[in-house]
Amino acid sequence: MPGSPAPSRGRLAIIAGGGRLPVDVAQAARARGDEPLIIALTGESESDWAGFERVVLPIGDFRAITGLLQRERVDRVVLSGWVRRRPDFRQIRPTLRMIARVPAVVRTLISGGDDAVLKMAIALIETSGARVIGVQEIVPDLLAEIGPLGACRPDAEALRDIAAGRAAADLLGQLDIGQGAVAIGGRVVALEGAEGTDGMLERVAELRRDGRISQRRRGVLVKMCKPQQELRADLPSIGLSTVEKAAAAGLAGIAVEAGRALLLDRAAAVVAADAAGLFVLGIDRSLAKE
Repeated sequence: MPGSPAPSRGRLAIIAGGGRLPVDVAQAARARGDEPLIIALTGESESDWAGFERVVLPIGDFRAITGLLQRERVDRVVLSGWVRRRPDFRQIRPTLRMIARVPAVVRTLISGGDDAVLKMAIALIETSGARVIGVQEIVPDLLAEIGPLGACRPDAEALRDIAAGRAAADLLGQLDIGQGAVAIGGRVVALEGAEGTDGMLERVAELRRDGRISQRRRGVLVKMCKPQQELRADLPSIGLSTVEKAAAAGLAGIAVEAGRALLLDRAAAVVAADAAGLFVLGIDRSLAKE
């Protein structure tokens, strides 16, 4: 009502896995006026958190995580960074409120894909009363936009590879397996699995060296959101390492879903792509189907 004070905002927490992204999110949050609480996951987060309040907790200890969120009056949580190992079900420490969900949690950890596990984790975290939000709400500038993101452009052959790679990535996503595919000469030669994008690109480079894929045609890496993607976590992402490994694999470029994929360390990634003669392209999902 008029004249009433605005409700006070609670604290932001960042549950930090590995990689550079959690630090970027924390710095952006501080620039926006938040003083984030960092919950660094044991064995995953290796960043230097000097200058930030940090607590280290195991990934499966939901009792400790939700208790901390409540004590610190956290009302927003960001899940950020990669996680190399999902928790063993024997490591799960639920709260009393979560006890009834334990059988479903165990089933998901044993047989669920990454998206199913993330959705489960978000639901458990939100039992604390906090709301899980996406990285893009804190750092919208990380999202790739439509069109070339550097100086290089795809040619007609690369556009055909993008179409083939997008179709494969879409099917892969429907199975909740991965987000990326590599197409060369209009043929899909690699799909992203548990090894991640970098591992897939290393495999493509090895296939190229062994002569098992064309030495003449270059090819494209395509990364898309899964059709059922939980947009608050694990958006497709590329960065400097992706560009370097794509170049080492002899690819012509990288295409990512505009508005729903993250470009990390953009300036360095674009400079490296331009130097390698490799395009980085944001594509619209609906146009990519054509």
